[in-house]
Amino acid sequence: MTQPPHDEPTAASPEELREQVEQTRAELGETVEALAAKTDVKARAQEKAAEVKEQAAAKAGELKEQAALKAGELKAKAAELAHQAQDRLPDPVKDGAAQAAEQARAKAAQAGQLWEEKAPEPVRQTTAQGLQLVQRNRKALLAAAGVAVVAWFACRRSKG
Repeated sequence: MTQPPHDEPTAASPEELREQVEQTRAELGETVEALAAKTDVKARAQEKAAEVKEQAAAKAGELKEQAALKAGELKAKAAELAHQAQDRLPDPVKDGAAQAAEQARAKAAQAGQLWEEKAPEPVRQTTAQGLQLVQRNRKALLAAAGVAVVAWFACRRSKG
């Protein structure tokens, strides 16, 4: 006859023996479930995929936030450079630019009138949409022009 393990007491009655058997069955069932979970490759792969997907989404959100912050910084820097360039322009250059702008406005008005008289309707609609796009992005275009002026001055100074 075999002897029970040293750490387990022997059953004194059939009822205790049944309880030990039930406890052993429960423990064995838990062990089998744990082993089955470890061998369920599909479920483990799905869990890992969900975890990686969640991490990727978090990282994408973080990168998007960083990009938005950097874009804001660059926009502010461009506006600052445009203001600096405008402040450094000599008065005769500013006056000349203002006169040229006024002449351009007058010529544009004349061209606009001619355009309204001669252009077909679909072409006018497309042009109007382009004009609206430019008007909505006026600040960005002005900032870009300011940066171009600053770059021009920098190149001019480095050559002189």
